[in-house]
Amino acid sequence: GDVAILEGGCAGWEKAGFELFSGVNVPSKAFGEFIEHESGTPSIGAEELARLMRDKADITVLDSRPFDEYVRVSIPTATNVPGAELVLRLRDAVPSTATMVVVNCAGRTRSIIGAQSLINAGIANKVVALRNGTMGWSLAGEACDTGKERRAPSISASGLAAAREAAARVARRFGIKRVDRAMLERWRAEAEERTLYLLDVRDPAEYAAGHLPGAISAPGGQLVQATDHYVGTLGARLVLVDDLEVRAVMTASWLLQMGWREVYVLAGGMAGLPVIAGPRRPRVPGLEAAKAESVKASALQAMLARNEAVVVDVELSSRHMRGHVPGAWFAVRARLKRGLTRLPPALPLVLTSADGTLARLAAADLTGSGRRILVLEGGTEAWAAAGLPLEPGLNRLADDVDDVWRSPYADAEPAKREAAMQAYLNWEVDLVDQVARDGSLNFHVG
Repeated sequence: GDVAILEGGCAGWEKAGFELFSGVNVPSKAFGEFIEHESGTPSIGAEELARLMRDKADITVLDSRPFDEYVRVSIPTATNVPGAELVLRLRDAVPSTATMVVVNCAGRTRSIIGAQSLINAGIANKVVALRNGTMGWSLAGEACDTGKERRAPSISASGLAAAREAAARVARRFGIKRVDRAMLERWRAEAEERTLYLLDVRDPAEYAAGHLPGAISAPGGQLVQATDHYVGTLGARLVLVDDLEVRAVMTASWLLQMGWREVYVLAGGMAGLPVIAGPRRPRVPGLEAAKAESVKASALQAMLARNEAVVVDVELSSRHMRGHVPGAWFAVRARLKRGLTRLPPALPLVLTSADGTLARLAAADLTGSGRRILVLEGGTEAWAAAGLPLEPGLNRLADDVDDVWRSPYADAEPAKREAAMQAYLNWEVDLVDQVARDGSLNFHVG
């Protein structure tokens, strides 16, 4: 009921003398730079790290990104330990306190936050961030690995004890508050008046195996790296869930320093509480009314073999590019009617998306188009689950590929990639000054 339009839009904002930002996850990216400056987070350059590797020095490289990012590109010898897992798994991944620990990511933020997490936790090892991550490594002329699958070992009893002791030190230093289950239920009941985010900061696989109803999967390292992706309401209550509490405590310490005032750890984790398995299925307005004829993956495969259908994928172009039904066209749902003019005429259209939800909504948009419209049951995920092949790339375009922000260095031509990487790194560093001029964020070091 309280909705307004900004007069003059972004141009009006800039004309009034205020800051405009480019890129994504600006608050988190700027926060990482702020932490490095204020905390004096130690770092190591790619050239020095490469020399230490050649000299067989006692070092361990820990990649703090999600596993899928690590698999695509990594530093040689690196082990994948996502950000919120670093304190939890450090002792098992690096048994000797004499070993130097190097934390890396693709660029800067997760390297800095990851290294400083270990330092804040009082880890005895020497800890440094790899300056500029895999991009800095590439810019130094060093070769990255691809397809590696090294992960930290399982958590031992002694490793867990050490992690809990370290997390307790962090909790005392930053004044992290816990909330009991009775208070959580009270806040749930108040959610219409006061926004509540229940954020499960464990690994996504743990979330899928069983999570609290209403919880959002927000792995701790990514929650700090891309807070605006998970939390959209300023001033909301944030309750972090973790069965071991270590990851929740470490994540909470960063959110508090980022300026979120009401951040809590759910005491006792999920012990004794009912859980549900599988991915989160949020309520989608309009989905129940979006009726469409559906087709199973096996039936669609037969239709395509007989050239009896055209498949249209309305998923994000970034996901379409990673893998789609062979022969599928890419289209943007918001412009789908226009996109139809680029498709082969007459044949029935089979719409798909990752899980089929967006495809159902898109099918409703095409009511009255004069063509037979079907939806792939379960979407592209069901196609893949049936053992059917996926095709990568952007091969058939029914629309312009402008639906998502694309990393400038990932899409740059090979000859221009180094310059694009350097420009991206410069953008990250410069965010601190931009945020200071903007004045709307409240970063601090605890």
